[in-house]
Amino acid sequence: ACPEDPLVYFRFLGRVMGKALFDRQLVAGHMVRHMYKHMLGWPITFDDLELFDEDYYRHLKQLSEVEDVSMLCLTFTVTEDELGIKREVELVEGGAEIEVTEDNLPEYLEANLKYRMLDRIRPQLTELLLGFFDVMPEPLLTIFDFQELELLLCGLPTIDVDDWMAHTVYSGQYENTGPSSPSGAPLKRPCLWFWEAVRDEFDQEQRARLLQFVTGTSGVPSRGFGVLQGSDGNVRKFAIHGVDPKQFHYPRAHTCFNRIDLPAYSTKEELVERLKFAVSSSATGFDME
Repeated sequence: ACPEDPLVYFRFLGRVMGKALFDRQLVAGHMVRHMYKHMLGWPITFDDLELFDEDYYRHLKQLSEVEDVSMLCLTFTVTEDELGIKREVELVEGGAEIEVTEDNLPEYLEANLKYRMLDRIRPQLTELLLGFFDVMPEPLLTIFDFQELELLLCGLPTIDVDDWMAHTVYSGQYENTGPSSPSGAPLKRPCLWFWEAVRDEFDQEQRARLLQFVTGTSGVPSRGFGVLQGSDGNVRKFAIHGVDPKQFHYPRAHTCFNRIDLPAYSTKEELVERLKFAVSSSATGFDME
């Protein structure tokens, strides 16, 4: 018989994950990025929201750009739809009576982030973490970041660089280049240097971290990069977008688009150095630009 409380399944799942990690066994499935952050007690950022729910992120971003948000008559509430039944949820105590103004808009955006990524799943998340730490001593995880935790749980993927390169598209300053372009024009030097670095100077872990940096996960589809998905579940190929190095000093990732903005550096050495720095320091970010 099924237990009356479905939350017990989440505690069981947590114990399975903890046991797998403790015994150095790999878990086949990858979770969304912010779940690994929850397991480590790391703060959740708007970057995580963008990767998880791009539409909701853009909705909040648009609110931050409204000239007079008070004209929208918003309060510190959200509306949930559960099986066709709508209910109002207060983001803070007494939120239904608090109007959103220009002064408290940052607090409203933060409250939305917290609700969407934590409070909404708090009962299930609590049980999952209780089960996980029933088996895995919590202090042992403090030396890892969320990317390393994903690799510990799921293992290093086998990354076929040729397949990765064959299913990459180019835009910006690199538009209409590469084998998949209509013109078939050869790749520009920064793109060639990028792939030379990935192939010759990155080991498997660094390649996995680069993939995490750009797509939000180290997982590679079983059918290869040709069916790589975006955050919306649709096929979205890996993309390299050329930008001006005078405006952007370091590569930048757009995980919901599986896209990396790669400045058109003048030397391979500069490209490799800045790419490695960007990938290794990608664990932080709190940005609504």
